[in-house]
Amino acid sequence: MIVRIMGEGQVEIAAGDLAVLNDLDGQLEAAIEAGEEEAFRARLHALLDQVRLVGKALPDESLEPSELILPPADASMEEVREMLGDEGLIPG
Repeated sequence: MIVRIMGEGQVEIAAGDLAVLNDLDGQLEAAIEAGEEEAFRARLHALLDQVRLVGKALPDESLEPSELILPPADASMEEVREMLGDEGLIPG
């Protein structure tokens, strides 16, 4: 799966890593629903850090279509809320 982190570029994520990312996505969504800014910030950073950790960076000149687009680390809670689909940021 090709994932773009806004402002950073694209990474390729193996299917085996999606379960952990879905768990972190669920925690992020719960923090947003609860309106907990501090928890939201921590969960967003944890999700993005995990994507960076397990993802294989694609070259900047790569023209692969992104299957997922994740917000930047400095996104506001409202910006992330607008990006959430029915299954969170990471469908699964």
